[in-house]
Amino acid sequence: MEIFKTSGVCSRTIEFEVDGDIVTNVKFNGGCAGNTQGVSKLAKGRKIDELIELLEGTQCRNGTSCPDQFARALKEYKQNHK
Repeated sequence: MEIFKTSGVCSRTIEFEVDGDIVTNVKFNGGCAGNTQGVSKLAKGRKIDELIELLEGTQCRNGTSCPDQFARALKEYKQNHK
């Protein structure tokens, strides 16, 4: 389980699991429950690069959003697991 500390959004952390290059589980801790649950469901079974492309740059407040923070988490994961 990976844990990413968010910045500038309502969710505090994002927990996620990856198998190879596929996201298998996502949980946002905090944030707008309906939105974060929806993002989590849509993310399961998708490739990391596909999710980064879809979510990166999504705006809510402070120049970021929970989906954007998840894209940042996935980019960091890729950097650390080359």
